[in-house]
Amino acid sequence: MNRTDALDVVKESIVRVIPDADVAALGPDDTFRDALEMDSLDFLSFIETLSERTGVRIDDEDTPCLTTLSGSADFLVARTK
Repeated sequence: MNRTDALDVVKESIVRVIPDADVAALGPDDTFRDALEMDSLDFLSFIETLSERTGVRIDDEDTPCLTTLSGSADFLVARTK
């Protein structure tokens, strides 16, 4: 998976959890929880959706990497090589 594909999957996963989220306005380093007012249940749902859509196993210790578009894309690119 390349970085562009990874960013698309991350954005689509966010929209599945928060349908009215303005992902186009998200900066690469904006934290989802702050920018989208994502609560812990939404964040967990995002992680589960991301894992299901990519087939990438995401452990609890990986979640700090998945709080921004940039971090999530980097994580997916690294895990799908």
